[in-house]
Amino acid sequence: MMEFNKKGFAVLLALSLGMSGAALAASADSFSDVPKDHWSYEALDYLAKEGVIEGMGNSTFEGGRTMTRYEVASIVAKAMQKGGGNFGDKTVLEKLHAEYADEINVLQQQVAKNTKQIEQNTKDIDSLKNGIAGKMELSGFIRVQYDHDKYSNNVQNNSDLYKDNDRFYMSLNGSYKVNDNWKAKFQLEKNSFYNGGHDHENESGSWATDGKDKGRAKRWSGHDGDIQRIWVEGTDPKTGAWINIGRAWRGLGQQNVLFGTESDGFQLGVPIKGTSLTASGFWFASTGAGNHESWYGLGTWGNIGPRAGINVAYALNSKHKGDVYEKNTSHLESWGEETVDYDKAYVLSGWFDLSKKVRFLADYVQTNADYQDNSTFLRLNYGNTDLQKPGTWQAYARWYRYGTNGTIAGDDEWSSLFYNGSAGSKGWILGYKYVPWKNIEWETLYSKQEQISNSDNKRTLVRTQMDFHF
Repeated sequence: MMEFNKKGFAVLLALSLGMSGAALAASADSFSDVPKDHWSYEALDYLAKEGVIEGMGNSTFEGGRTMTRYEVASIVAKAMQKGGGNFGDKTVLEKLHAEYADEINVLQQQVAKNTKQIEQNTKDIDSLKNGIAGKMELSGFIRVQYDHDKYSNNVQNNSDLYKDNDRFYMSLNGSYKVNDNWKAKFQLEKNSFYNGGHDHENESGSWATDGKDKGRAKRWSGHDGDIQRIWVEGTDPKTGAWINIGRAWRGLGQQNVLFGTESDGFQLGVPIKGTSLTASGFWFASTGAGNHESWYGLGTWGNIGPRAGINVAYALNSKHKGDVYEKNTSHLESWGEETVDYDKAYVLSGWFDLSKKVRFLADYVQTNADYQDNSTFLRLNYGNTDLQKPGTWQAYARWYRYGTNGTIAGDDEWSSLFYNGSAGSKGWILGYKYVPWKNIEWETLYSKQEQISNSDNKRTLVRTQMDFHF
């Protein structure tokens, strides 16, 4: 293979440019290693701007390096594509083209082959986007959680230290695109409790009604690693209205006090024109053991200004509440009643930004029960975490008073709230969240709680956990 020095080739083309009288008014450096006072500067700068030469791809020309015949052929081919024009004596170019005809032919074949491969790759990418890989989305997190959960008066498990919430936990969420407006979704949850001081059978979502490893009752669909929840979601592109139907975790209220659990049913939302609010309708049937009733109603939520928002709901019951979550109703039985009797509930909640970093949230729930018929939850946040921004953090303080019949099926927030039978509870929680690395959040909280009807029964909870999001 013949070797050809780039300097010589540049001179040749520069001479050809001179023969045609072409102007070489370079306005900027094309190559960082070719100084303006170099004898070949103007020619190289012009050829680079015309797209005839490209250098080494890193803004350098490396003029002292020998070039292959294929490299010369590429330059000649590009010059010929210009049709002569400003490139002076066509005879010179034609001679060069004839000299490197074989190499130019090979280069053209390679370009055609590469173009065909690019087209095929584009088709494959489009196929993946429209196939399973493009339609399926997976997300979730894995949690490592440890509690130091101390009770007085042996309130629970006949032990001062309750260990059943120490866990490894995984939530896996899947979404499959049916079409542009509908998605099919599922959720899988798995609890693996730490070995020592707990009941392994609880990993399937059950509990022992007699405190022993028998007579177990299923609480809900469980955290045993199966797909517990399946539902579909659809949106009307014209109105923005949406609906979800199936078994899913659903919440009502700003802090899910009125309702926050797994349910069968549906929820729909319709944007209210001229506002930032969404009107909602719902029908929920909780899947908890002993939950024989369903709830239906209306609600609305959204911003009511640049610094405030609301979340309200009103619900009716198709039956009496019954023994929801198998709560202890001994206080009612002593009054000659069998169940808690109420069929109406509403929640008034919202948030307000006191400053750029401080947000206040409040929920108040009222039912028409005749015993502990309301609940209040207050929260103050400072700052906020962002999983994409390591170093972000949030501190929060909470106070709550939970009436055992002041909710439908509220979220116990991973057992961090002292829900205990007919006694109700109240207390406060201080917490801190921090993002040490991208997609990883650490949270630690400290809480003091007590039963409303028996203040001697107290709880002190210290919890720390790490969530690894994916």
